Amino acid sequence: MFLAIREIKHNKLHYGLIIGMVALIGYLMFMLVGLMLGLANENTAAIKSWDTQTVYLNKDANENLSQSLISKQQAGKMNSHEALVGTVPVVLRKTSGHEAKQSIQFMGLSKSQYIYRNKLKITEGRKPTKAHEIVLDESLKDKGYKVGSHVKLNSQSTTYRVVGFVKDAQLNIASLAIGSLSTWQELKGTSNQFVASGILSDRSLSASHHRQLARYSVNQFIQKLPGYSAQNVTFEFMIGFLMVISLIVIAVFLYILTMQKLPEYAVLRAQGIPVKTLVWGTLAEAIILMVAGVVIGLVLTFGTSLAIPAAVPMLIKWPLTLLIGCSLVILGTIGALLPVRIITKIDPVDAI
Repeated sequence: MFLAIREIKHNKLHYGLIIGMVALIGYLMFMLVGLMLGLANENTAAIKSWDTQTVYLNKDANENLSQSLISKQQAGKMNSHEALVGTVPVVLRKTSGHEAKQSIQFMGLSKSQYIYRNKLKITEGRKPTKAHEIVLDESLKDKGYKVGSHVKLNSQSTTYRVVGFVKDAQLNIASLAIGSLSTWQELKGTSNQFVASGILSDRSLSASHHRQLARYSVNQFIQKLPGYSAQNVTFEFMIGFLMVISLIVIAVFLYILTMQKLPEYAVLRAQGIPVKTLVWGTLAEAIILMVAGVVIGLVLTFGTSLAIPAAVPMLIKWPLTLLIGCSLVILGTIGALLPVRIITKIDPVDAI
């Protein structure tokens, strides 16, 4: 370790550039992970915040909540851990002013069921109690909406009053407006025959519970959300490629530096310095460089997470971020094995 620190101090510029490169690679990886988690959260925030374990949909809905319609007969008898939900895409606009229209999802709930009673996290205002009252996802505050705002949905003439805001009311990268199931029926244009789009439960239930419906676990349902799997796989491949690139780049940099110092290593060997001391010095250099670069990358990520606009879907999960940072350190150390192999073959006679 002593030899590694002396070497880094002696070549501050060379090693400083390597640290800077590692910091930028780490920063890019951490940001990509944050964006991946942020987008995933916008896809699933509502489902996860309601502790959903089981989803029932119409068998012909192609595993899509918005395309599903459930009749009263199909719903059958429901227990206290189940809730009917109706979703439909809508355009939200104020009745006054010239604010831009917002494409969102309307979700209808029953006041007597568990999601409405126990799972809505009201951050401001109150829950909707009347047919023409709604609550909005709190992200819509940035769009100029507030408690007491009067809005319209699609081209309807009916005016709805915003009575509150809800945390984590997002589904399939769209903010939610939450109201009654009767409002959902009006917006969907369905008859009273259909009572909801799907049934959610915070318990793991069997397919036999609603025999006429298709049953999905929450993970199966999430994986079938449009674009969810493709989006995550794309980010995972990008992060994986960056890890491989960082391994190659670190190995190349350390290889070049080692080749430049071969005469010095040969002299040290001729003076009786053991090979293991030189090997440990090289590995220690790699560890110091990687740890320093990762720490700088983490600091940059933390600063960015504080300054980034709320409109950017970014979610930092520090345990996962630190795990990736440790993986980067390990990969960098593995990359140092290439120059280590050269050091073990140095002949002290070369110094003479």
